[in-house]
Amino acid sequence: MKSKNELITKRKGKRKLSGWIIVLIIVAVLGIGGTIGWSFLAKEHREARNLPIRAVDFNHLKDGNYFGEYEGGMYKWRTNEVQVTVSSGKVTDIKLLKNKENLKPEFTNELYDRVIKSQSLQVDTISGATLTSKAYLKSVENALDKAEKR
Repeated sequence: MKSKNELITKRKGKRKLSGWIIVLIIVAVLGIGGTIGWSFLAKEHREARNLPIRAVDFNHLKDGNYFGEYEGGMYKWRTNEVQVTVSSGKVTDIKLLKNKENLKPEFTNELYDRVIKSQSLQVDTISGATLTSKAYLKSVENALDKAEKR
């Protein structure tokens, strides 16, 4: 027959072992989940990075208000809609009408001011938000497609 101390020591050893097994299972699940999440994120980033912004000819725009939208890419994270005003053949105003992201107005104001100032979509993107900037420029491009004189 085993002594009381031997039984207590044996139970403590089993608890330690089962505790480590639980920790290893949690780490494995988190690792697998992180890997899957990273692969989805990487696909979306690749798509956004390769989003082409066409060089719209700003010298041939019809006056008016034009609406453009971008569906936001693979996961619709960057969905947005804008209104672009063309007056005297120049882009004079760009308003963000809808967006899925909770962006501060300073972000889009700075980006759209660059477009208005340069009269081009080939502007520097906002530092640290290149992919988001491209999505918002794409909706402006889509609006200006309707304004181009063909």
